[in-house]
Amino acid sequence: METVWFMIVAVMVAAYVVLDGFDLGAGVIYLAATKTADERRRIMRAIGPVWDGNEVWLLAAGGTLYFAFPLLYASSFSGFYLPLMMVLWLLMLRGIGIELRSHMHNPVWVGFFDVIFSVSSVLLCIFFGAALGNVVRGVPLRPDQYFFEPLWTNFRVGTDNGILDWYTVLTGVIALVTLTTHGSLYVAVKTEDELNGRARRVAQWLWPVQLLLTVAGLIATVAIRPGVLDNYKHHAVGFAIPVLVFGALAVMMHGMIKRTDKMAFVASGVYIVGMLVGAAFGLYPVVLPASTDPALNLTIYNTAAGAHGLTVGLVWWSLGMVLALGYFFFLFRMFRGKVRLEGEGY
Repeated sequence: METVWFMIVAVMVAAYVVLDGFDLGAGVIYLAATKTADERRRIMRAIGPVWDGNEVWLLAAGGTLYFAFPLLYASSFSGFYLPLMMVLWLLMLRGIGIELRSHMHNPVWVGFFDVIFSVSSVLLCIFFGAALGNVVRGVPLRPDQYFFEPLWTNFRVGTDNGILDWYTVLTGVIALVTLTTHGSLYVAVKTEDELNGRARRVAQWLWPVQLLLTVAGLIATVAIRPGVLDNYKHHAVGFAIPVLVFGALAVMMHGMIKRTDKMAFVASGVYIVGMLVGAAFGLYPVVLPASTDPALNLTIYNTAAGAHGLTVGLVWWSLGMVLALGYFFFLFRMFRGKVRLEGEGY
């Protein structure tokens, strides 16, 4: 049951990154890729019906983590208290930027909320990437299984780590480039004319950077934590994951060249899933490594809830997922196609 719930949490995190990732990426290019107020409204209409629903997956992943691995939840949420508060404020500011701009008709206030929306989207991409980097790199766990990290120490990877060092900054940049590309492709899928072409060109310009950063990220991960290769050595099927990642990158470029935006967007989603699955596969069964002493690692076995609770919870989680997936299928089907400016709301 511990392994089942490990996979469930990984799936929910991947679902959040893929779904909320495209509207975060749309926010990153929101000011740079648009030239008129109408083009900005079209991006808002592209993400308007789904952005807040996509964020629910973050809450669901946190709730699932709390239920299945309560010690991991308690340790990580206390140790990462400072960045979690920053992420919470950025999420609130981003929601305010989206909602209040539609209630203001003064160009100064509309421009102000547009900047709030775009800047908070950029920072969220970086923070989420740095958070994943912290999990892969390890944190200074104490024998009581808790820890505290300052925002930074000396920017070197060691036992006395801060939230930001050269590795977590690298993962933050990888996340920013990846989600910007993902969001650009989504905007290309949902728009027409010049905005469509501009969004696709942003993704094309970023693709070589994404490829280089992917290679650099893999090399850096193996350098600071060689143990991530152990599962790959023992289970050769794991090597299908990097094949999937680089295959998805190739399909992305092919789709952009052929202007088949949906193909490129789906391939971008597959790339994100492949990267996250690769990290989870390399860490398993560890859920939070200790940079101080490997014996202090938090694993699925020493952080999981009771077996009876996990079994009963799996039934209720399955029912909830059926409802959630049905709702999202209905939502995306209802708002499929290119966006238009006619009508009310977004």
